[in-house]
Amino acid sequence: MSDLSKKSWLERMGLKPSKAMKASELRKLFADLEAVIEPSISQTEAGLRAAKVIDWYATAPAAHRLKLCLLMSEKFAPDIERLRPAKEHYEQSMDTPEQGMAEIKLRRALYSPRRRLLQSFSAHPSGIRFLIDLRVELLVWLREDVRLAVLDAELEGLFSFWFDVAFLELKRISWDSPASLLEKLIKYEAVHDISSWDDLKNRLDADRRCYGFFHPRLPNEPLIFVEVAFTHKFEDVMTTSIAPLLDVAAAPTDLDKVSTAIFYSISNTQAGLRGVSFGDSLIKSVVETLKREFPQLKTFTTLSPIPGFARWLKTKDEALATSLQSASIKGLQEKDVLRKRLKSAAATYLARSLTENKPVDPVARFHLSNGARIQRINWAGDLSPKGLEQSFGLMVNYLYDLKSLAKNRDLLAKGRVTASKDVTRWL
Repeated sequence: MSDLSKKSWLERMGLKPSKAMKASELRKLFADLEAVIEPSISQTEAGLRAAKVIDWYATAPAAHRLKLCLLMSEKFAPDIERLRPAKEHYEQSMDTPEQGMAEIKLRRALYSPRRRLLQSFSAHPSGIRFLIDLRVELLVWLREDVRLAVLDAELEGLFSFWFDVAFLELKRISWDSPASLLEKLIKYEAVHDISSWDDLKNRLDADRRCYGFFHPRLPNEPLIFVEVAFTHKFEDVMTTSIAPLLDVAAAPTDLDKVSTAIFYSISNTQAGLRGVSFGDSLIKSVVETLKREFPQLKTFTTLSPIPGFARWLKTKDEALATSLQSASIKGLQEKDVLRKRLKSAAATYLARSLTENKPVDPVARFHLSNGARIQRINWAGDLSPKGLEQSFGLMVNYLYDLKSLAKNRDLLAKGRVTASKDVTRWL
């Protein structure tokens, strides 16, 4: 690693002139970072030294925190003097008995001080929490400064390993869970806002289920959670509309007679873990858990929003979108032309609007990539202001047919979305 004596580098950091951070302060911060990865110290000592930077970050102004990220991005890169000959050796050894050993040398040369630095932070009890929060800010700064891309990639790679499903624990969250955990559900609910404690109790009652993935370093913080309701048949009103499902005055469901599980809300809680995928594993784990508890369950479906639909329709058929904005969605009858046009547009959006063989709608992309199929488009499924704004009140069921998940994923990889006849008739 090079030091910070070169004036040109300080200038590129925005330190001429600097009102945000003095060059001496930057050098001090750089020295603290180097101390974390000093070769002679133990992992425990590295964690203690990392705590000094963590404490500094907690009170530092945003401009100073940005400088820390730039330091880690640019001044802890792989050693080019080791990397260049290792790369040349690997290229020369291709298709020879030495290729494997050359690859090992190249991998070691590519292992950056930056990666070792980030791993040292994880040795401190609050280090992983710190790195997740740091990446939240990093993702914002990255929009304006490409120099941070390498740090972001390094963090995403480490998070993908640290938060592999093998290291996560599936836990049920109930009304009896600690209050601090219940407050986090209210905070992180991303699909249907929790309006009151009665609303939350309804979602966690004895006839409902809520499960989350937890990491040992974040024991009281779900990384992602899913809310589940039950009904006696797929045609039930609870699978077509969110209002009766969230009705706190509704009668409890008889769990001895249920045949259908409805996943009606899935929320990621950690913006800093963007790019780390464990939602598909969550659903599969929950399905297996529910099958053990309720062997009579035959159908696993979602009741999902279509968050990008209204925005998409305005670009494809502005006249239709304008007509719908002034119409009474609930009042449109089944044979109404406007209603038919809207359902046709929704089917096209969900099943035909793809980018690189993936649906443009984020919720559709999530479930279809997991192997679900589009089962039904529900009219007036969500008449809340949010539901009307994002999808003119439409909702959709994605069906998880456990025997067809792999086949459906393979078809999607080829650009073909699996949908029921009830949906394809609108195309």
